Amino acid sequence: MAAGRGAFLPSYLEGLRRNPTTNCGQTAPARPRTFRKPGPGEREPGPGGNGQTDGKNQPTAAPCSFSRNGRRWPETRIKEYKADFPQMVTEENLMERLPSEVLLKILSYLDASSLSCISHVSKTFHQLAYDDVIWHKIYMSDFGNPTWRPQPAAGDAAQEVDSVPVERRSASHWKKMHFRTAIGQDVNKWRREMRDVCPITGLPRSTECVLRNLNVSWELTVCCCSGLKITMEPSRVYFSESSAIVHFSAEHVLRYNQIRSIQLYGVKKDTQKSPKARRPGWRSLILDLDLRTCNDWRFGSDNLVRLRHLQPGVTIATWRGQDTIAFIMVTLHFHKLLEKSLLGSPVCPYSEPAALPAVDKSDPEFGLHGYSLHFVLHNTGTEIMSGNFHQLCCRKDQIQDGLVELRVIDLNNLSEHRSLSGNIELPWKSETLEGSVENCCVMTLTLLDEFQKPFWCVSSSIFILGAKWPLMVDYGGEHFLMHFYEPEGRVKMKLVWLEEQKQFFVVSLVLYVPVAKVNERFSRAY
Repeated sequence: MAAGRGAFLPSYLEGLRRNPTTNCGQTAPARPRTFRKPGPGEREPGPGGNGQTDGKNQPTAAPCSFSRNGRRWPETRIKEYKADFPQMVTEENLMERLPSEVLLKILSYLDASSLSCISHVSKTFHQLAYDDVIWHKIYMSDFGNPTWRPQPAAGDAAQEVDSVPVERRSASHWKKMHFRTAIGQDVNKWRREMRDVCPITGLPRSTECVLRNLNVSWELTVCCCSGLKITMEPSRVYFSESSAIVHFSAEHVLRYNQIRSIQLYGVKKDTQKSPKARRPGWRSLILDLDLRTCNDWRFGSDNLVRLRHLQPGVTIATWRGQDTIAFIMVTLHFHKLLEKSLLGSPVCPYSEPAALPAVDKSDPEFGLHGYSLHFVLHNTGTEIMSGNFHQLCCRKDQIQDGLVELRVIDLNNLSEHRSLSGNIELPWKSETLEGSVENCCVMTLTLLDEFQKPFWCVSSSIFILGAKWPLMVDYGGEHFLMHFYEPEGRVKMKLVWLEEQKQFFVVSLVLYVPVAKVNERFSRAY
């Protein structure tokens, strides 16, 4: 709030009272004097002259208690000011001297936003702004009588307000209910649109459409070892069937070894056209990556850049020979992407407990069969491979090294081998240059359990390496391997390059899921 002259003077006097030695009871330091030759009729500066004096006949100045712009107020002027404005020099604030009933009546005319702002003024206003009667009035004014509201549908964020007994309600119950209902109504608008789930991918069909309609974007905050923070906005966003690739171009000269951490935020942009009317959007933390503790490796390069893989979803490109950042690429899977981008906080990511299925005690291998996989290889503009695989399973005696093996494409079954529709490459583009990294692309997989619920979802850049020996005798071309590891699971893929057809063939694809993840999901003890 703006502070006028009436608020400035009491504050200044309070400072003088607490620190009386500052500009109080002391004369200001003498200004440097300039001497000039006396003119006709003027006396020479010196004792008895109009210039310097010896101090004996110098008049004593009145004690000063106030100084502003080099002018000192005498004590008599201060007494006159106190007599004219006694309410301005009291020890406590005038508003806080009013009875609490009067203050509550004044605060009752504010809306929810203003009431939340005024709670940060002082301790007194902080306590008064939590009054449950005021917030109940605001809640009824904004949302009406809760007894006439229809029963919320399953999955709605807004809950019934009468679910909490009156005797168990906290002092700020209606304030919490107001903001919970306001957020819930906004969330329910797009959650209704997300109920149409694709049976193949197990993901909502309208994820991309809702992201665009809500004006959701992402921001990257790069923290340097020196303490400098650089915020980067996406230069390009590429959407595919079940993931999004967000490309951040480096506008500052920043070396890779100077980066300490990277934070990715989901941001809901303000739609106001006027820059003055725009408000800062809400930031929801999605990823917090500490480069001092995470492992990275180089997995691809071309004539201009080298690619570094930090963790699933984060790829950093550096210029060859300089080690400066060219761009940062982040791949985001569509599973719960809206919730992660909107419902988290600036310091805490969004988390939702998984709904555990009912345990089927009659099935001795419950949780080991009935899996479905949607597997896609793609880059920023081309889909290289897309496949759907059903009825994936693993027997109890096949569990080895704490991993459940799900064989998707069998190496020995030629009928399951699949060809790729294009070359494995990852095109990139900066502000001035562009290129393409060979033998590198993006893998997006969605593993569904037997209830068609997402069990393991990941989208990450991958790189294929040449095999040291032939993988099988049926193919005489060049053989390649792709290994992907993360705590949630592993992927092993084998490919063959056929020179005559000028295309890749996938001859083996196997998924490995930790048995601890299966036990936690299905309440088993394999």
